Amino acid sequence: MNINNSQVMLIGASGGIGQATAKALAEAGARLILVGRNQASLSTLQSELTNSQQHQILLADITSPSGILAIKQLAQALAQQGQAIDVLINNAGYNSFALLSQRSAQQIEQELKVNLLAPMQICQALLSHLKQPGYIVNIGSTFGSIGYPGYTSYCAAKAGLQRFTEALDRELSHTGIRSFYLAPRATDTALNSQAVNRLNQQLGNKTDSPEVVASHLLTVLRKEIPCKWIGWPEKFFARLNQLFPRLVAAAIDKQKESINQHLNRVKH
Repeated sequence: MNINNSQVMLIGASGGIGQATAKALAEAGARLILVGRNQASLSTLQSELTNSQQHQILLADITSPSGILAIKQLAQALAQQGQAIDVLINNAGYNSFALLSQRSAQQIEQELKVNLLAPMQICQALLSHLKQPGYIVNIGSTFGSIGYPGYTSYCAAKAGLQRFTEALDRELSHTGIRSFYLAPRATDTALNSQAVNRLNQQLGNKTDSPEVVASHLLTVLRKEIPCKWIGWPEKFFARLNQLFPRLVAAAIDKQKESINQHLNRVKH
C-alpha cells in the first residue's frame, strides 16, 4: 500500500512502540488518529509529529465499553465525511513478569483484555467503517509463538491474537480489507521491568529499539506482508516451536535457573 496521504488510527499511540510508529508514519505522509488514555502524552506526541496540525487525538480506554464506542463513533463519523480510515493499528500492550501462581485474577484479566479482547472488539467495531482497500495490523509478540515461563497469560493472549488475525484475514478474503500480524521480540520500552532487563542481559537476548519495530511495521504495510516476526534467532525458534516443540522446550529448560532467579526477585 501507499502510506502517503493515508488515514491511520493508531491504538496505544503514547507507548514506546506507538510513539516511534507515529513518527515514522507521519514522516511517510500519513494522517494519524492517536488513541490512548493520557491527554498530556498524546498532545506532546502530536506536537512532535511532522505536519502536526494534520493529526488528531482520541482519548479512549480500550478495556471499557465506552472506549470501544468512542473509537467506533469517530470511525463512523469520518466515513460519513468521506474520510474513512485506511489503516487500523492495534498496538496497545500490557504484560507482567511473574509466575501464574503469583498473579492476581485482575492481572490475568487485564492482560487478556488489552492484548486480545480489545483488539478483537476494535476490529469488529471498525470493519464496516474502513476504506476498501483497507488494512489492519495487530501487534503481537514472539511469545505468541513460544510459550515462555513468567509470561503465561501474555503468551496465551498473543497466541490468540495471531490466530485471530489469521482467521480474520481469511474471513475478509475478497472484501478489500487485509489483516496483518507483526511479532516483535524483546523491545526497549517501559513495559519491561528491571528484572526483565536484567534477565535479557544475562541470557544475551537481543533487544530492539521501538524505531526498529516501527520500521518493520511500515514494511508490513508497504509490502502487504500477512505475518512477520522480527529478529534472529527469535523468528527461527518461533517456527521451530511449531514443528519440534520439544527442542525449544529443552533450550528454555537450560535457562530455567536464570529465569527463576529473576522471578524470585520480582516476588520479593
